[in-house]
Amino acid sequence: MRHLSKIVLAGSFLAGIPAQAVTEINYWLWDQNQPPAYRACADAFEKNNPDIKIKITQTGWFDYWNALSAAFVSGTAPDVITDHLARYPEFIQNNLLVDLAPLIARDKVPTNIYFGGLVKVWGRDGKQYGLPKDWDTIAIVYNKTMLEKAGIDPKSLSNLDWNPKDGGSFGQLIAKLSVDANGKAGTEAGFDPKNVKQYGLLIGGQVDGFGQVEWSHLAVSNGFKFYDGPWAKHFNYDDPRLAETIQWIADMELKTGFIVPAKDARQAGANGLFAGQKGALAFVGSWDIHWCKENCKFDIGFALLPKGPTGRHTMFNGLADSIWVGSKHQEEAWKWVKFLASPEAQKIVGSYGVVFPAVPEGTEMAKSKMGESGVDVSAFVDEAADPNATFLFPITDHASDVLRITRAAFDSIFLNGENAAKTLKAANEEINALFE
Repeated sequence: MRHLSKIVLAGSFLAGIPAQAVTEINYWLWDQNQPPAYRACADAFEKNNPDIKIKITQTGWFDYWNALSAAFVSGTAPDVITDHLARYPEFIQNNLLVDLAPLIARDKVPTNIYFGGLVKVWGRDGKQYGLPKDWDTIAIVYNKTMLEKAGIDPKSLSNLDWNPKDGGSFGQLIAKLSVDANGKAGTEAGFDPKNVKQYGLLIGGQVDGFGQVEWSHLAVSNGFKFYDGPWAKHFNYDDPRLAETIQWIADMELKTGFIVPAKDARQAGANGLFAGQKGALAFVGSWDIHWCKENCKFDIGFALLPKGPTGRHTMFNGLADSIWVGSKHQEEAWKWVKFLASPEAQKIVGSYGVVFPAVPEGTEMAKSKMGESGVDVSAFVDEAADPNATFLFPITDHASDVLRITRAAFDSIFLNGENAAKTLKAANEEINALFE
């Protein structure tokens, strides 16, 4: 029996090719709506790369960054991460990401196929730390029934103007859409700002110094500039144009009752309150289109942001995939990242209609898929396509400290009613001291 088993084993070895070693690449992301799309990408990738398996792990936003920080320290980080512009400056400062520039050059990977400047924002000093995967802009989501009750044509929302003096037509609109417990609108005498049943506008209660969804578009449309450009060593949070923007929002929250107070929006957030029909309008990021469609049990629509004194502006952000410098399988990780950045993968992602891929063809597929449910998402795409309407998400060293300082400042303004100009000036001095 012993000799027979040897023959059988030898025969099986000679008859077939030994099983090929398989390398597992760990890939992390935070958006709960995206694993199906990326599993489809992984299936397509694995079909052409049978020696590589992709393991996808999804955790919520806050847990994601906490887990990633711990994994970097312990040396157990994933091979490939979904990366954010607010985080990667700190990562490269600590030498945690692989420079992709030599790999891009070696494999002749095209980098001119993406929207706007999405490639450039992921580079510094000739090095490249990520390849674009998607992009996002901000728009208005509205409750159609609430607009109808107020006699407002949804089409008029995309022609609104705003200024910090009197609020413009946008300010008038949110006043008209605000309703107190007695049924009085904000434009009527006797409106009770302390007893509001329906707010004209919902803004999230946890505000920071980048204000992507909450305030950046209003401030920049008023002439504010965060800084002179990526990696600048001086911020302009003491700009009077920012102060008057933030003061306008605070007054709408704490005095007039037309915007939900920050203290009431801290837990549920603007999206949760909107889904709960606590307000007629909300500022929303394009990454939450799918969430809104899934969670709002009423008819919704999306509209362009209002035009400010300098025009219409939206923050333009884009995520990327980055490789951890400690990965033991960097070549295989690069193959995965290169694939995710390709039109093939981005069209797969686009076909799921959850986010707008960085490749234009993927964006068109996503737009069409989202439109199949009867919701027009062109407001987000039109803003992204207008080169005069977008400004980049702030890219800076000391981002975590900038956010820490500004969160405290905005809490003082929106929760405690502190003067915006005075509070932001003090915060700006503390921030700029970080770069000295």
